[in-house]
Amino acid sequence: MGWALCAATIGIGRAVWSLDVALVVHAIGAPVYFFAVSRHYFRRYAYTTPVQTAAAFTAFVMTVDFFVVGLAINGSLEMFTSLLGTWVPFALIFASTSLTGRHTTPDSAATEPAPHATRVAA
Repeated sequence: MGWALCAATIGIGRAVWSLDVALVVHAIGAPVYFFAVSRHYFRRYAYTTPVQTAAAFTAFVMTVDFFVVGLAINGSLEMFTSLLGTWVPFALIFASTSLTGRHTTPDSAATEPAPHATRVAA
């Protein structure tokens, strides 16, 4: 879901703005999208640690960008030479997911347990 929102941001953004503006909007939107996705994941499932989840989400985005966008759509890996176009969003996705997990996992959210968590009577 996060990657699809990023792709839509770039696709629509390139149609209505300059490439530079689309890349800035994408760099701002990517961590927001992944905050929402990871918050849902950590509230509902939380099977992995925040860093593991951030690594998995970021690796997925990098892999799809490499094969689908870079090779299949663009026919070039030139996009990976752009700091703003790829590396900043990758870093922000990792940071956003990791920080979200640190603040929403059942262990650290005593006032807001995950839906699948059960309370033990004292």
